[in-house]
Amino acid sequence: MNDLFSLKGRTALITGGSRGIGRMMAAGFLAQGARVYISSRKAAACDQTARELAADGDCISLPGDVATVEGARALAAAFAAREDKLDILINNAGAAWGAPIDEFPESGWDKVVDTNLKGPFFLTQALAPQLRKAGQTRVAKVINIASIDGVSVNPMETYSYAASKSGLIHLTRRMALRLIKDNIAVTAIAPGAFPSDMNREARDHADEVSGHIPAGRIGTPEDIAGAAIYLASRAGDYVVGETLVVDGGVTHAR
Repeated sequence: MNDLFSLKGRTALITGGSRGIGRMMAAGFLAQGARVYISSRKAAACDQTARELAADGDCISLPGDVATVEGARALAAAFAAREDKLDILINNAGAAWGAPIDEFPESGWDKVVDTNLKGPFFLTQALAPQLRKAGQTRVAKVINIASIDGVSVNPMETYSYAASKSGLIHLTRRMALRLIKDNIAVTAIAPGAFPSDMNREARDHADEVSGHIPAGRIGTPEDIAGAAIYLASRAGDYVVGETLVVDGGVTHAR
């Protein structure tokens, strides 16, 4: 029981890991002893974050764009050139778009759905050999980062975002039933309000946003990192296909 939440000896890859909740999870994994690869579209930002996080552990920058199948496969190939197994994959890279229904553009649909829904599937597919290799000795993990907007309805007109995150939650269930046969447990996290570039309201107006959250505050790095560590560690080995909502009670209050 002493090592229930330890990640020592495990290797993780976190997409969208250079900022926001991706960086929060990376810091948490490093604190638990994992070797962490972070990826993002912007190479300079990815490199800078990896240098900063390396003060707390083994953190490596691996830039890439998972919004296309080619990009997902390229990232998987870059990882496979460095590691023969992958214990933990965090599909966190995300995009959002909001516009009135009569004006919502196809580009705003395709960008969001490609990044949030297609990307996690094809990156997992491309990294399946490394995940299966890890699964030979312990349960490998795939954790998809969804959103509470995929669980309950947000009043904002973010059509492609809501659809992609809801789809990701169901995709998690479908993938989980297949991949657990290979000793790979697939789960998801649905975060609420955390301060980030994607959620500027929570970042810039925390007090106002907190007034709409039953817990009375926005999420902290410890909140999202703790949820991810639970699912990624031995503690979460028997959790398959579930989505863990981390939102201070918002979903129940909408």
